[in-house]
Amino acid sequence: MTSSRVTGVRSIELGVRDLHQSAEFYTKVWALEQVCSEGDGIHFRATGGEHHVLTIRERPKPALLGVHFAANDRSAVDALCAKAKGYGVEVAGHPAPLDPGAGGGYGFRFRTPDGLPMSISSDRVQHPSAVLDRSRPTKISHVVLNSARTDDQVPFFIDVLGFKLSDSTHMMEFLRCSADHHSVAVFRNNGPSLNHVAYELPNIDGLMRGTGRVKQNGFDIEWGIGRHGPGSNVFSYFIEPNGFVAEYTTELDQLDDATHVPQNAEYWQKMMPLPDRWGTAGAPTNRMRAAMSGALYLGEERDDVRCEDIIGRKLG
Repeated sequence: MTSSRVTGVRSIELGVRDLHQSAEFYTKVWALEQVCSEGDGIHFRATGGEHHVLTIRERPKPALLGVHFAANDRSAVDALCAKAKGYGVEVAGHPAPLDPGAGGGYGFRFRTPDGLPMSISSDRVQHPSAVLDRSRPTKISHVVLNSARTDDQVPFFIDVLGFKLSDSTHMMEFLRCSADHHSVAVFRNNGPSLNHVAYELPNIDGLMRGTGRVKQNGFDIEWGIGRHGPGSNVFSYFIEPNGFVAEYTTELDQLDDATHVPQNAEYWQKMMPLPDRWGTAGAPTNRMRAAMSGALYLGEERDDVRCEDIIGRKLG
């Protein structure tokens, strides 16, 4: 019997102000590879098998256009679509064949109870793994979403999409759909909006090399380098030219469903009261806090942070 759940994050889709500038950042600085372009969009791959991990489309202002998940096969896609409709969220029609120029496959689009756009697909074209360069991302590790209604969002991901709760803190709920500790986390914040996207690097050496490349191109580390509590992943955070937060990460915990026991907020507050267990990262910059809240890409100003300080950054 086909398991009707998602199995991972395929890609993220972002609206950007300047397609050329954003493409330059994601290829020369972030080290993704352009796969193809169509209409107003460009698709980029990492070094792993997914056809693409990022799509950017030119828009009047930055926007989250989609978080795209994988499912095992068409039967799973059909079942997930039926579950989403039964839950009462907005679903854009029936599952259907997808654009062959963008990797093809079979899937459908929907919105979370918070209204954030997402999709689920199967049977996408896969690439052979690229020649390994440890400083380049291999895949999307996880996506963190802001919500003012966390208690409404988490049941949807668990009951409809098949996620499992990995851990809870006072700030976040960590949800998994594979052995990775989390593929989605829901942050208690002003929302709904995108908090950040994490790209996986093969190891710490690769993360350090990639972080060095981004710094050498004129983008400051806004938080890091450190190691988180829940998930244990090493991190470095940046703000890209549109005001979105992009993370390099590695060594995310791998969990066994048969043995893992989720820990609650009180446990993590006692064991690791700081979000960096090494104590090396310090606090996120004020710019990072504003960007993680969605303020920068949404065109809002919070905590005395001027959006143009981030959005106007030029490639070095």
